[in-house]
Order: sequence, then C-alpha cells, then structure tokens
Amino acid sequence: MTAIILQSRLDSSRLSGKALLLLDGEPLVLRVMEALNNIPSDLRILACPDDSFSAFEPFAKKAGFEINAGPKEDVLERYCQAIRRFSVKRVIRATGDNPFVFTDAAFAISAEGAALNADYCGYSGLPYGAGVEAVSASALLRAGENAASFDEREHVCPYLYNNPQAFKLHRPLAPLRWQGSAIRLTVDTQEDFNRAERLYAALKNEHLRYHGFTIIDTYKKLFRVCL
Repeated sequence: MTAIILQSRLDSSRLSGKALLLLDGEPLVLRVMEALNNIPSDLRILACPDDSFSAFEPFAKKAGFEINAGPKEDVLERYCQAIRRFSVKRVIRATGDNPFVFTDAAFAISAEGAALNADYCGYSGLPYGAGVEAVSASALLRAGENAASFDEREHVCPYLYNNPQAFKLHRPLAPLRWQGSAIRLTVDTQEDFNRAERLYAALKNEHLRYHGFTIIDTYKKLFRVCL
C-alpha cells in the first residue's frame, strides 16, 4: 500500500497559524490536501501533532484524508505511527507549507522509487516547495529506531541520506520541464503567503493547475521571473 502522508502543525514561528490562513476562502492545509488528492495513492493521511488534532480533523475529513496525531517535535515518530497504524509499505511525504506541489512530478518520482525498489527518492532542481519525497516505509521505521539528532527526527528523512551506505537512495535532477530553482512556492512567511494568494487566483481556471509546467509558466508571467 502506498500512502501520501502529509505533515502539518498549527504553530509556526515565522507565520503564526499559517495552516489555517484562508487561501481563496479555505484554510491553507485544506488547499494542500486538495493538491495532493491529484496524486494517485491507496491512502492519504494527515499526520499532525496531538494539539492540532481537533482543529484539523474537519478539514481532513472534507479532503478525504485519514488523520493521525502524534508528537509535535518528533515528526519522524509521527510518520512511523501512521505507517504502523495503516500498514503502509511506501510513503509519499508531503508538508503543509506547499499548496503548489507538482502532482505530475510527484507521480513520476513515486513510480521511479517503486520501480527501483529505492529506500528514498526525491528530485533536485525543482522550485522550492514543489516536490515530495518517496520513501519506503521500512526505511522510515529503521530511521525511527536509530535516528538520534533533533534534525533527523524533526525533518523525517535526513537519517536516510546521511547514511547512504545503509540505504538505496535515488536523487536525480528533475527533468527540464519541472526545473526552476529561482522559484519559491512554499509558504513560510507573510510575503510567501501574499505571493501564494496571487498565484492561486491566477491558476483557478487552468485545466492543469497542479501540473509543474502550468505552475511554472503562470508564476513566470505573474512575477516576471526569467529562468
């Protein structure tokens, strides 16, 4: 079973309560889940801290996501709990900051990971906030048993790529149509959110609004970025 597992929390040091900020009338976390619903998977799970469960539960239900609550700071353990609870075999890891995930690129990297039987897969060269990571559940469970540093547990996957001798890693450069390292699509600050509002409005009527090329092309026109 392949599951999309989305991590999100209520508090943020740089943009307070950003998960519930309204992006075209709906909370950011719901907009992220709507984007992720365009990636084929067997199951979708919102992995949140215990103190965010009651706030997030109605939005998870609306988006068709299961919800699993766990430790706030130990995000790796949150993933491991979801893996064990739902008997997940492969994970597509996503974060609640990114409402403009390239769903076509996510499908491609997940398929590559499965075909290669890789423990970890992720494209380099994508715009910041456009990508996901495709990871084997067994590798994350091993990381959960062995990762010791705060960074390895807060950011989920560093233990894997910090130990390349122990895991099969696949980290290719993204195909040219998805490249755009000068583009920032994540929402981490008020400036990011203001930009996201403009981009989301511009994409509303696009048929391929979650596809990488459409997002890149719209962003370039809207913000006059030359790549």
